[in-house]
Amino acid sequence: MPPPLRGSLESLERQNQRLDAEGLERIQDDSDLEDRIAHNLLVPVPLSDALTVNPELPETHRYCRPWTAHFLADLAQAHFATFRSPLEVSSAVRTIQYQKRLMRINGNAAPAEGDIASPHLTGATIDIAKKGLNRREVAWMRSRLQTLESAGKIDVEEEFRQACFHITVYKSYGPSSADGPATQAGNKDSGTQPQETPDPSGTVATREQ
Repeated sequence: MPPPLRGSLESLERQNQRLDAEGLERIQDDSDLEDRIAHNLLVPVPLSDALTVNPELPETHRYCRPWTAHFLADLAQAHFATFRSPLEVSSAVRTIQYQKRLMRINGNAAPAEGDIASPHLTGATIDIAKKGLNRREVAWMRSRLQTLESAGKIDVEEEFRQACFHITVYKSYGPSSADGPATQAGNKDSGTQPQETPDPSGTVATREQ
């Protein structure tokens, strides 16, 4: 069994710094979210026999960045080929408005603003539930995700209070065409200049993102 993928302040800071460098803005509210969906800056979580979504997740929060969707499809297909069971996305894009509400009911939630704001606010980050995964599946996930993190494609933190793998996916993971909608959309998320801020982490003792 590979060791847990512990979170750290350094990892959280790195997630925020890299997302800023990629020019990803934090999504303000439902109106902002809907606008980005309409401009294809966010795409649906790629549901299939290999990938499901938590039914309690709001419909408008079942979106992510195109390269994150590409990552999810690849990971879920590889997992399904090995174990013949689906993975579940328990969280995807969030808005600052939503994160502030979450902070009021969950004292362990990440900030909605500042240098350690939740990377979910960019749409590049998703959580994959550990509930229902057996020891072999958890070991497989840890090994595969660690390899991708070492390659600089993702950052991963294993959260224990919410029992999930918190994964931030960078543009370098997906094909270059994944950047197309951002370029076409003009100023928003153009990738030419850093924007706002980022998020905390998933060790047993740290914040959830």
